[in-house]
Amino acid sequence: MDKFVINGGKKLYGKIPISGAKNAAVAIIPAVVLSDEPCEIDNLPKIKDVNVILSILRHMGADVTYVGDDQSRVIIDPRGIISHKVTCNKLVGDMRASYYLLGALLGKFGKAEVPFPGGCSFCERPIDLHLKAFETLGAECRIDISKIILDSEKLSGSDISFDVVSVGATMNAMLAAVKVPGRTTIEKAAKEPHVVDLANFLNSMGANVKGAGTDVIKIRGVERLHGCSYSIIPDQIEAGTYMAAVAATGGNVLIENVIPEHLNSIISRLRATGTVVEVHDDSVRVIREGELGCCKFQTAPHPGFPTDMQPQFVAMLSFASGRSRATESVWESRFSYIPQLQMMGADIFYSGNKAIIYGRQNLTGTGVKALDLRAGAAMVIAGLAAKGTTEISDIKYIERGYEKLVQKLQDVGADIKRVVCKEDTSNDDDDYS
Repeated sequence: MDKFVINGGKKLYGKIPISGAKNAAVAIIPAVVLSDEPCEIDNLPKIKDVNVILSILRHMGADVTYVGDDQSRVIIDPRGIISHKVTCNKLVGDMRASYYLLGALLGKFGKAEVPFPGGCSFCERPIDLHLKAFETLGAECRIDISKIILDSEKLSGSDISFDVVSVGATMNAMLAAVKVPGRTTIEKAAKEPHVVDLANFLNSMGANVKGAGTDVIKIRGVERLHGCSYSIIPDQIEAGTYMAAVAATGGNVLIENVIPEHLNSIISRLRATGTVVEVHDDSVRVIREGELGCCKFQTAPHPGFPTDMQPQFVAMLSFASGRSRATESVWESRFSYIPQLQMMGADIFYSGNKAIIYGRQNLTGTGVKALDLRAGAAMVIAGLAAKGTTEISDIKYIERGYEKLVQKLQDVGADIKRVVCKEDTSNDDDDYS
């Protein structure tokens, strides 16, 4: 099994460019299924999840062509997709966001048949809200042994109201509704930047989506969607991860190609630790020269502190002076990675949805695992700031969501490398470093 090997204790200096947003890309690519013409998508992150969803579309009959040598731009021609069924079970099982195919295929064909999605398993994440949205539009939903089946005689615009805010369900409802006759209203909609990005992409294809970024999204169904050219927004979580890494190790790094307002909650909490964050038009500079201070934070839907930054901040605060507190209000059981930090010497007490972090300066590198994407990023941060050598296994989870992580960290002075272990004969850990 391939791994990251990090010799920690080095401060970071230089520049890190941020790639396209993973959480936007994995919804925008399935959205192309709804178009009657090819679409060109730019600023794609070169990560496993993007490769997987593109492979699924190829398997379904789409023509996928990269433009240029860096594989950040792709032309997808969906006209070869003539069936509502997805049969590549293994590919769908490799990623959580494959569930967006349900909304896209339902919107295109009025029916869908998709294997159960996979991805990170840090907690139980049912898709009942997604199915509720589809049923509200008029679909009949049933679950077979290994797949989800949607069918309908006729879909019609309706009022969808979620019990809790759900990013995935909001985006899936948008995909399903954009070609449905009449008006659909999504109440208690998620407001994350990638929700807005998906709405902007759909509108670029000719959809009529209004209110994205607010609590209420209104969609007027259109008969057809056309091709377009579109550039995906920068990844706020990738940016926040590197910002937390600089705060943990110390140093001075310019984080380039960001939308600063997407980072407001992260910037606020970093500044609370004494870390200096300078905000520019499309970049932020993170400087930590003195002692890292403690802070409190609580995850919440956007514009609150993102749950996808919780593990990275807990890792960072393990090196702070004083007592910090983290409250997880979005997902249950998202502290399962903490024993990995404790193996390095972190002093953390956690129970339920709260963790108390007693910061210290002497964490020591050891062998740890990446239990999921963001927990894996937390291990990288801990390894960068700890003394000695840290070896991180199960890096396939990390490479699902971070483009060229090793190279980007090496470019700012980190001592990190990706070690290929010969005994690993699977294709799950493609080298994106």
